[in-house]
Amino acid sequence: MLFLFFGCSGFAQSEYPQDYFKNPLDITLVLSGTFGELRSSHFHAGLDIKTQQREGLKVYSAAEGYVSRIKISHFGYGKALYITHPNGYTTVYGHLQRLSDRLEAYIKECQYDKESFEVEVFPNSEELPVKSNEIIAFSGNTGGSGGPHLHFEIRDNQERPINPMLFGIDIKDSRAPFVSAVYAYPKDDAALINGKNERVPLRLIPQTNGSYEVEKITASGNIGFGITSYDKQDLAPNNNGVSNIQTFFNGNKSLEVDFKRFSFDESKHIKRYIDYGYFKSKRSRIQKLFIEKNNPLTLFKDAYDNGYIHIEDSTASVFKIRIRDYKGKETWVNIPIAGKNETLESLPYDAMQEKSLVYSNRSTTLKSNNITVNFFENTLYDDALIDFRVSSDTLHLHEDSIPLQKNFYINYDLSHYKDEHLDKLFIARLYGYYKKPSYVYTKRKGKVLSAGSKIFGTYTLAMDTVAPSIKPLNFQDKKWLSKYRYLKVKIEDELSGISKYRATVNGKWILMEYDYKTNTLVHDFNDNVIKDTKNELKIIVTDNVGNSSTFEAIFFRK
Repeated sequence: MLFLFFGCSGFAQSEYPQDYFKNPLDITLVLSGTFGELRSSHFHAGLDIKTQQREGLKVYSAAEGYVSRIKISHFGYGKALYITHPNGYTTVYGHLQRLSDRLEAYIKECQYDKESFEVEVFPNSEELPVKSNEIIAFSGNTGGSGGPHLHFEIRDNQERPINPMLFGIDIKDSRAPFVSAVYAYPKDDAALINGKNERVPLRLIPQTNGSYEVEKITASGNIGFGITSYDKQDLAPNNNGVSNIQTFFNGNKSLEVDFKRFSFDESKHIKRYIDYGYFKSKRSRIQKLFIEKNNPLTLFKDAYDNGYIHIEDSTASVFKIRIRDYKGKETWVNIPIAGKNETLESLPYDAMQEKSLVYSNRSTTLKSNNITVNFFENTLYDDALIDFRVSSDTLHLHEDSIPLQKNFYINYDLSHYKDEHLDKLFIARLYGYYKKPSYVYTKRKGKVLSAGSKIFGTYTLAMDTVAPSIKPLNFQDKKWLSKYRYLKVKIEDELSGISKYRATVNGKWILMEYDYKTNTLVHDFNDNVIKDTKNELKIIVTDNVGNSSTFEAIFFRK
C-alpha cells in the first residue's frame, strides 16, 4: 500500500514539467504565503516569497516566453507582469516595485498615451519576448500587499492557478502540519453531538508521535467535522496553509480536499468552505470537511455522502483525519465516536416574527420607510432569518456572520431631501467600535440612491461636502528641484475617499503613481517629460461624491 501511495503521488506530480521553471529570485526561497492558503475572501493563488523585508530585489523570468499582459493598478497585485511560455503555462509576478528598463519604457509609453497610472495591456507574442532567467522586474510592495514580497503564480492555459511546487520549485520544509482545533457539526435538526444540536468544540489531545487523539464523543444522526490546521516551513515562523486533507470513517475514505489547482471563479466560495460566522467572531478559520449545498468548489474529491457520516445508536466508530503538506509529511487526528440516541433539551423561544426570511433560491425584497433591500436569486447559500430594521436613514441588516455569494442591493428613496444635497450623499457601511462610515460604491438615478454589498451589517446615508486635501511633501512653491529625482505630494479625503486625480505640468499630463497605503502621489523626473526651466504644476483631486481640490505651484529645473 505504501508503494502504491507514493507511486501514485509521484505519477500525479509528473504531469507537470519538472526543472522547466526556475526560481524567480536569486535568494533562498522563504514563504510568507503558500498556494491554496485561506485568505479572508479567496484562496491564495500562488506563492508569496519573502524579500528579506526590503524592496528592489531582481526578479527573473522563470522560463523563456513573451510578456502577454501587464497590469498596473492601485489595489490587488499592484504592478503585475504576466509571461506566457511555449509549453502553454503562464507565470505571474505581482506587487512589483517597477519593471526592467525595457518593459518599464513600454508600459510608461502606454500610461502617457492613455494619461492614466492604472493601465492593462496585452502585448502580442512578437512585441516583448523574454529569455529564461532574464531580469524582468524588481520586487516591491505595490497594490494590496501587506509588506515587501514577490507574489508568484503559475497558471494553465485556462487561467487556472496551479501550485508552483508541483513544477519542482522547492521550499525547505521538514515539519509536519499541526492541528489547533477540531469541531463536530450536526447536519440537520435530527443530529446530536454530546447532546447538542450545534457546533461542538472537541478536546484535542496531542500525542508524542505528532498525531492527535480526540476525547470520545457521543453522537446520533448525520454529522460532519471541521479542523483548524496549519503548516510551517523550516526558515519561517509564520503559519501557512496545508496541501491536502483526507477523512476516513471506519477505515473507508469519506472525503478529500486537494489544494492543487482551482479557478478564480470559485475562489470566492471560500466563504462556504470555512465556518464563516466563527471566522468573523473569532478570527480563526475552521475548514469544514463536508460539502453543504451550493458549494461548487472543485477542491473536493472522492466525497462519499458529501463527507457526512451517519451514527446509529449503540455503535462504536472511528473517524480519522489526515492532514498533509506538499512534501508529503502528514499528521493524523483520531476521533472515537459512541452512538447514543439522546433527547435534545428544549431551546429558548426564537422570536421569528422579529426577523425577516431571505430565500436562497429566489428573489426576496425587504422594505421599510424609504429603504428597500433586494436579494436576487442565489445571493445567499441558505435560506436565512435575518434582522432587518430601519431607524431614520440607518439600516440595520443583521450582522456580518452569514456568507453571501453575490451582492444584495440597498436603495434609498431621497424624496425628502433637498435637491442641492443629493450630489453629496452616499451610502456608507458603519464599521468598528466607533461605527465609522466607510464609502460603498454608490449610484444615483433621479432621487434613488443605490449600492451593492456582499457584507451584512449597518448602513446609513452620509454626506460629504469637504474636498480632498493636497499637500507637497518634498518641495515648496518656486523652489529649484534640479537635484531631485522625485516630486512627492500627499492627498487625503476623510470621508468618501479619493476617486480620481490628474496632474499636469505646463498643461501637459504627467504620470504620478498613487500609493493608497501612504496617500502619496509620486512623479519620477527620469520620465523626461518635464524639460522646461520654469514649470507650472497643477494637481486636481476628486473624491467619490465629486468634491474637488486644486493644488498649484511653480518649480524650477535645469
